[in-house]
Amino acid sequence: MKLPVFLIGFLLPALVPAADPAKPGFRAGAATSDVTAPLGTSMNGGFHDREATYIHDPQLVRCLALDDGETRIALVLVDSCVIGRDVFDEAKEMIEKATGLPKSHQLMSATHAHSCGTMQAVGQSDPDPLYQRFVARRIADAVRCAIQNLEPAKIAWGVGKVPQHVFNRRYEMKEGGIPPTPLGVTTDRVRTNPGVGNPLVVKPAGPTDPAVPFLSVRSLEGRPIALYANYALHYVGGTGPGHVSADYFGAFARIIADRLGVDDTSPRFVGMISNGASGDINNVDVLGKQEKQPPYGQIELVATDVADEVARVHSGLEWHDHVSLAAAQRELTLGVRKGSAEEVAKAREVMAGSKLAPRMETIEQVYARETVLLADFPDTVSAPLQVVKIGDFKLAAMPAEVFVEIGLELKEKHPGSTVVSLSNAYHGYLPTPEHHALGGYETWRARSSYLEVDASTKMVQVLDEMLQTISQ
Repeated sequence: MKLPVFLIGFLLPALVPAADPAKPGFRAGAATSDVTAPLGTSMNGGFHDREATYIHDPQLVRCLALDDGETRIALVLVDSCVIGRDVFDEAKEMIEKATGLPKSHQLMSATHAHSCGTMQAVGQSDPDPLYQRFVARRIADAVRCAIQNLEPAKIAWGVGKVPQHVFNRRYEMKEGGIPPTPLGVTTDRVRTNPGVGNPLVVKPAGPTDPAVPFLSVRSLEGRPIALYANYALHYVGGTGPGHVSADYFGAFARIIADRLGVDDTSPRFVGMISNGASGDINNVDVLGKQEKQPPYGQIELVATDVADEVARVHSGLEWHDHVSLAAAQRELTLGVRKGSAEEVAKAREVMAGSKLAPRMETIEQVYARETVLLADFPDTVSAPLQVVKIGDFKLAAMPAEVFVEIGLELKEKHPGSTVVSLSNAYHGYLPTPEHHALGGYETWRARSSYLEVDASTKMVQVLDEMLQTISQ
């Protein structure tokens, strides 16, 4: 029987042999969203709260999405000092609901810029709940846009070194160089930030990590899509009074785009640099002669040097058409250090001495308030630990301000691994047990330092197991 001509077009696909399924392709996409705090809002990062009075450069969410054809991950950086788990979890829930991307495959971290709007209660700064909800939504927006921007891509990674801008900020001191703590402790054996040229300084109490590991993705035609770097440097500072700024993290993102010769294309290139194991690392050369810079001068200097080194290494990278991706997350229950009933009662008496209550005037009053606030904390907290594998590039995400010794230990055990601090939650400083024994600012009990003394040992053990498993 002869078929009518109009039916041939409908039947032809069924008569043609099916093509072989295409092999999974590697794709990458990036996007940003703006979370700049409004003027008049709280800015944390110090013992006393500050008010935003000027916007020097925007606070951004920066996201890189990767897809190997079977697994998808998202790396997210937010210009902020610290971000609590509730904000991150709200964003992750929206992302998973909208895109299907599992929460375990979303690595989110704060940069630790000390000149951004408050997103987590710390010190005497309290966040605006409406601003927190706004930030969560904008984090979700950035990830969703990055996923929509996924395109066939190539990937490469490398490691640079910038030793001249990292200094261990904890120092052994001569007799008389360590004053009592705000909690009345007189057994500290190190002092944090003793001041440039202090004649009582003996030597740093720990090492530094000058490495700048990074990964880069570009389109098949060679157009840069994004670059994700990591540097173990707390922050730089030196901004104007009341200025909102993304610190050197934002400056690096701008400069690396220039160094890679990025055109103003669409989608736009996204540069990003996460905070490594820098809990005891800063940019102050206590033992040297660091030249004083005008506002933002030191930020530009550090960002330029780091970007130049990344660009130098970048020029000789080996590019890959495909790498496998993997991610995993585990919860670890950790104890909370609290004051005794007697210490809490004494702290209330100290607080009563403030003439500006509820604001505390002195550092002693500030830490007394912390003791009282910690009394209402649960006895244990759950800390999210996460690992992400991108070819031979591995990230270990920790919800704290991680000491450099911890990052160096994981790097030694797992070559190619890098700690991303302040990730997925905020549980304060994370000193090693050895540094807890030395004392110093980072160990003083407060909402910025409250985990049990052995917290770092337990975290490293879990991450060690996770990195072994994910590398198999």
